Amino acid sequence: MQINGYLKKNRVLILCGLAIAFSIFVFYKYSILAFGKLPEPATTSPTIQRGSIVDKNGKPLAVSANFYHVGVTPSSIKDLAQFVKLFAGPLGYTEEKLAALITSSKSSSFTYIKKKIDQETYETLKEITDKNSLFSAVRFDRIPGRIYPEKDLASQVIGYMGNDGTGLAGIEYTFQDTLSPPVNPDGPIETQGKNVYLTIDANLQFKLEKIAQKAIEDTQAASLMLIAAEAKTGEILSYISLPSTNLNEYTLASIEEMKDRPATESYEPGSVFKIFSIASFYDSQAIGDKDIFLCDGVYEKRTNSGERIRITCLDHHGWITARDALKYSCNDALAQMSEHIESEQFLARIRSLGFGTKTGIELPGETSGAVRNTNDRLWSARSKPTIAIGQEISVSALQMVQAATAIANGGFPVQLTLIKKITTMGGVEEYVHVPAFKNQVLHQNTAKYILSCMETVAQSGTGSRANLGDISIGVKTGTAQMADPKTGGYSKTDFISNCIAIFPVENPEVILYIVIEKAKGETYAGRIVAPVIGQAASAIIDHLGMSRGGAASLAHSGLIAIPQDEEIKIGSVVPDFTGLPKRSLLQLLNKPELKIKINGDGWVTGQTPAPGTTLTQDTEIELFLE
Repeated sequence: MQINGYLKKNRVLILCGLAIAFSIFVFYKYSILAFGKLPEPATTSPTIQRGSIVDKNGKPLAVSANFYHVGVTPSSIKDLAQFVKLFAGPLGYTEEKLAALITSSKSSSFTYIKKKIDQETYETLKEITDKNSLFSAVRFDRIPGRIYPEKDLASQVIGYMGNDGTGLAGIEYTFQDTLSPPVNPDGPIETQGKNVYLTIDANLQFKLEKIAQKAIEDTQAASLMLIAAEAKTGEILSYISLPSTNLNEYTLASIEEMKDRPATESYEPGSVFKIFSIASFYDSQAIGDKDIFLCDGVYEKRTNSGERIRITCLDHHGWITARDALKYSCNDALAQMSEHIESEQFLARIRSLGFGTKTGIELPGETSGAVRNTNDRLWSARSKPTIAIGQEISVSALQMVQAATAIANGGFPVQLTLIKKITTMGGVEEYVHVPAFKNQVLHQNTAKYILSCMETVAQSGTGSRANLGDISIGVKTGTAQMADPKTGGYSKTDFISNCIAIFPVENPEVILYIVIEKAKGETYAGRIVAPVIGQAASAIIDHLGMSRGGAASLAHSGLIAIPQDEEIKIGSVVPDFTGLPKRSLLQLLNKPELKIKINGDGWVTGQTPAPGTTLTQDTEIELFLE
């Protein structure tokens, strides 16, 4: 038998050598894996547990929650018809729409089919994925998120958070590093943020928002601002900017709904500003309470340079004092008073009240407003008397409230704030607000005089519709033409109607300020905003339990009953547990007929099954808390 020529001796030796070398290489690698040092396990990335935003009483306004992006690998879906049949319903799509989404992405290795689904939807889809062995086709990416239990309540104050876990507006933005400390790669695996307690009282905020919403509907106005603050502490009790938006759906909101008007918008306040003008005149002794001025319906003056000044008044008020000038909101008398003070001194007084500078409130994008200088290009002989009546100056709603604190506190302004305290997640207080009074800017007798004049306005002047009757209140109204951006002048149709109030006059506790913009029909502040001030003030007085005239005195035993958590009633359907604290849920564990599982601590951010689902004997309710 003859051997094939290919298998010659040299070639056989080479092949054997290669085989031996390969065997040695495999054995070497095996030895390293078997006896060598194991590689270090992958280090888990540090995570941050974002703190909550709550009202002054601990009511949750923004709590952390898990959301998920759902993605698919189109090439791994073997049966598209079956896949869309299973997933379309839970995702809120029609089968045709979901099929089109996946088909249009056939050329991609991966595509998202729905972003930011909630925990409940995730649980449903995860169960479908597990049952149908679709692990290679479907991917869930967990993202940090927020649930806002009170939806649009104080929405511009709270703000919102982006998908990357960063605050984008409001307190969520300003206190980003407090709520969610920056990740330290060398730090602990899990870091907890702090809880921020606002000065806002959510229950009072709700009551005042109802009043404000009705006002904006009744006047068909474009927008409304309302601020209530504690006079002695500067703490904001209520902060309203309408229109507003449901923070859980902020991506659908319009620019107007997201705008934080009290902080970012500046405008000419009109006659409300007269209280600060007269305070400046009176405090500098440019005028006295007995001085009288003749109002003949128009203020006219011609300067030595030939400049003519003409400011009209709503009426012929005759001989009047400064008190009367506020009572009737007389432009003529205010313009005459301005002649008794130097321009620089007047402007310095205005700036000392906080106009022309930011208040320093804990919100982003705050405006400084604008107070002119005498060397400005647009300064004229008309500027001083015009500023005195609230024109040629721009202010913010927050600046108006800040300046009013000086009148309420005997000449000492107090810093406005939205932060009551900051605590750890364990409840340890790391910051507690203490009132911060500024330098005195008015004499005490000046503040008392202005308060007395404001009370006269409420009793028998332009603000009489804000008068409460059973508790003293001082007010000042104002109606101002808005600027027309097209003509550069004043609009003939758009007005700002505003009113400020301080009560009780003898011992101020609350400052209340409202602004209605672009009302249709009636625009006179005394008719459309003064009544709203009266309603809001009454609601605040009742909510805070302030003593009202004629109220019955009651003897108290000294015993205080602490109310129990309201009973959670379970009917034929699964209730909505969202926003409830864990403490309130404990009562459910005593109901043997219920199958309930509670995951986590804090407040309910998700549940399964969904609210409204028919409750059967076999239904198991699972709650997710953050």
